[in-house]
Amino acid sequence: MDLAFLHGFLLALALILPLGPQNLTVISQGTTHRQYRRTVPVVITAALSDTILIGVAVLGVSAVAMVAPVLKEILTLLGIVFLVWMGWQSWHSLVHPETFGSAAPYWTLWRQIMYTLRASLLNPHAIMDTVIVIGGGAALYSTPREKWAYALAAVLVSWLWFFGLSLVGRALAQLRHQARTIKWLNRISAGIMWTIAGRYLIQLGIAIWTTPT
Repeated sequence: MDLAFLHGFLLALALILPLGPQNLTVISQGTTHRQYRRTVPVVITAALSDTILIGVAVLGVSAVAMVAPVLKEILTLLGIVFLVWMGWQSWHSLVHPETFGSAAPYWTLWRQIMYTLRASLLNPHAIMDTVIVIGGGAALYSTPREKWAYALAAVLVSWLWFFGLSLVGRALAQLRHQARTIKWLNRISAGIMWTIAGRYLIQLGIAIWTTPT
């Protein structure tokens, strides 16, 4: 179970680190409002959206994988491809300083929630990341305890990350070398993705090699 928890934690961390629409929304709102309580709705909406996607991925994909065992190998292969591709995108991504603080200031509560929902649930890349990568990782585990540990770790990362991101948003926006900081953050994320992809590749090779013909 400890290995499953660590796997879910590191994989979710690698996926959430790069600056996408969801992260930028949280950062922008964090730098906009002087009162932290006005940022909390955005944080909770983003974290809840991730929790729902992770739950659907882990429960849904895992259930299908149990019915069709070959799906496990297919999802693992897709996960490898996506992790390598996303790692490359993260490594070579460009960060512009003017990106920070670009959100409209002092949005109403309704607009905050709806904008964050769109950035979280209507983002094809986020959905594919969660369903294929997170769901594919869950398919590697056979016991409910391991699956729950894996899912719990991924959910924990989302909640901790968004709360932390909102807290450091103001400080990050004021950094003199903010673009360089984000550049290295993206490269660390890429390294984690490639490491996990390598682990998946080894597991896939072992599974194929040991499968009776």
